[in-house]
Amino acid sequence: MEIKVNKEKCTGCKICVDVCPVGAISTDDNGKAQIDQRCTFCTLCVKECPENAIEIIGEEKKKVVDLSGYKGIWFFAEQKHGKLSHVSYELCGISLKLAQTLKQEVCGVIFGSNCDQMAQELFNRGAQKVYIVEDQSLDEFRQDIYVCLMTELIKKYKPNIVLASATMVGRSFVPQVAARLKTGLTADCTDLAIDPETKLLLQIRPTYGGNLMAKIICENHRPQMATIRPKAVEEARFIGDHDGVIVKENFSSFNAVCRVDLVSKEAVEQTIDLQEAEIIVSGGRGLGEGKNFDMIRKLAQLLGGAVGASRAAVDSGWIPYPHQVGQTGKTVKPKIYIACGISGAIQHLAGMSTSDYIIAINKDPDAPIFKVANLGIVGDIFEVIPKLIQKLEAKK
Repeated sequence: MEIKVNKEKCTGCKICVDVCPVGAISTDDNGKAQIDQRCTFCTLCVKECPENAIEIIGEEKKKVVDLSGYKGIWFFAEQKHGKLSHVSYELCGISLKLAQTLKQEVCGVIFGSNCDQMAQELFNRGAQKVYIVEDQSLDEFRQDIYVCLMTELIKKYKPNIVLASATMVGRSFVPQVAARLKTGLTADCTDLAIDPETKLLLQIRPTYGGNLMAKIICENHRPQMATIRPKAVEEARFIGDHDGVIVKENFSSFNAVCRVDLVSKEAVEQTIDLQEAEIIVSGGRGLGEGKNFDMIRKLAQLLGGAVGASRAAVDSGWIPYPHQVGQTGKTVKPKIYIACGISGAIQHLAGMSTSDYIIAINKDPDAPIFKVANLGIVGDIFEVIPKLIQKLEAKK
């Protein structure tokens, strides 16, 4: 498939030049449109050309697939040690929102042991049905087995939409499920909606370095699948004790084989999860070197918060990746976010701009971080932060 310009029809209006998101269209010496190798085949130019001068050559005919048998909105409910993760409630919340337009059943999927109580918690937040595969071996995430279970459940019950959180678990096994089902998957969405006309799932996520928001659809395959950034959507609220339908599948009926054996488990030092923290103190390039994160850790400790970082700090090797906040890190929504020496690149803002209250400390008064900050402190972090620490220690 290729996109070509019919020079005879082209009037040189330059509308296609303006709409091309990657700058792949320019005009030649005669003022006619020309397309270079940067074209990503988004077809925006084809749709917007008023003279129909841009054509798709060799476009494949779409196969007609019967999708009428696919019903319901599913979400994968993660659990740890028999307790649902907060992302499960977020997925329940966005599923209920989609169901308002789509008018289809909202269903959770749980793998683990003693799942009945977790299923009841989902019913109490609005879910109507929960599919359970129960076995003690499923308490720990085992990728091969989770892929097998989810794939077979989807083949059997044919949901219209399948959602998971973009956590370590979701990122690991859901793409394999989509590949086995030969359907599409939009990863790391920040929002979802239903198109009112086509009833297709609109999968919304940042693209081109966060400069554009893309709306992606899966028109000819089912289920429609997406992973959602943690903290990007609101949790489903508790609505009281409600009944729902539990569908239990026997674990032994699945031909699930894991290529990795769990030999042993070793406890590591517990730290505050960034995505659960109510207060986050983050450090950026302005810290200058890794040892200066000590004062960030000290301030976070005094405030009872967690330590975050910009991508620049992580890429410099000053702090491990799990602390990274931003488009390629974690999306957070604390009550207070303190940005120390962070300029505020759009990729970082994508991960923290929805925080309830943002405090920015930067010596550059024109730093972009001040545009989203509720409180801005223009000053040297090596002067401001030690004074904050001193005040907090004195108060304690």
